[in-house]
Amino acid sequence: MNPKKIILCPNPNRDRGMAATKAAQKILHEIGFQTVICSPFRDQKEGAFADFDVKPLQPELKTADLLITFGGDGTILHLAKMTALNRVPVLGINMGGLGFVAELEASELDLLYKLKDWDFETEQRMMLDVAVIRDGKQIYTNLGLNDAVIREGPISHVIHLKISSDGRHLADIAGDGVIIATPTGSTAYSLSAGGPVVEPVAQTMIVCPICIHNMRFSSYVLSPEHTLTIELERNGRKPVYLFVDESRAFALRSDDQVLVRKSKYVTKLVRLSEKSFCEIFAQKMLPGGFHE
Repeated sequence: MNPKKIILCPNPNRDRGMAATKAAQKILHEIGFQTVICSPFRDQKEGAFADFDVKPLQPELKTADLLITFGGDGTILHLAKMTALNRVPVLGINMGGLGFVAELEASELDLLYKLKDWDFETEQRMMLDVAVIRDGKQIYTNLGLNDAVIREGPISHVIHLKISSDGRHLADIAGDGVIIATPTGSTAYSLSAGGPVVEPVAQTMIVCPICIHNMRFSSYVLSPEHTLTIELERNGRKPVYLFVDESRAFALRSDDQVLVRKSKYVTKLVRLSEKSFCEIFAQKMLPGGFHE
């Protein structure tokens, strides 16, 4: 039987000198796995990965059994689409700040020995399919683990949005924009905008306005069976943009429709520790908890 192939994806801005990556590679080789080093980002500076031979990520994903990231949650978000499309599970090693999506801290690398028998749990995290319809044609599609965000441009102004669910009116928003989040994304931008904290394995869509002028509307938690349609109203030529998991901004026009629904794809996150989401949240977010 061929050994399991594990891709190691270090963020060189987080794993300085590749110290954590080298330590993890040593453990994985010790328990009989094959490893390959890939960059999570394009156009990295020469020498950023120390003396590692770095391979292109996309071809390696086609034959990988697991991908391990070394960075923050942003590194996992950046890779979520590719890993989901290739159905490769992800194990995050947190080298950054809060780290809600990453499973282990850099000080917990010994837990990698639990991979030896390949008997571990995975969490299937809901994702979002996001599309833009313009003049009756689909001109943009994306897949997100955290959220789809429609917000103002660099010049501050109120934007007006109309949101419907399965063709039925849901809400009118006047403010800085709106966040459509998954449960995984509930502890990201949505939380800072006043949205609810949702257990990450739940199956829901969160509609959270950003700095809304109508204080009677805070947020909705909806069934994932809905398809949400967001339309721009009375915005003239003011710039409005769509972001999916902090991706490159996509400029919207006044007659565009943004469609958001639950995707058939999921992000599979490997679980090796005994910590529950509630414990992690209390440790990192509540008073007296996490200190960076």
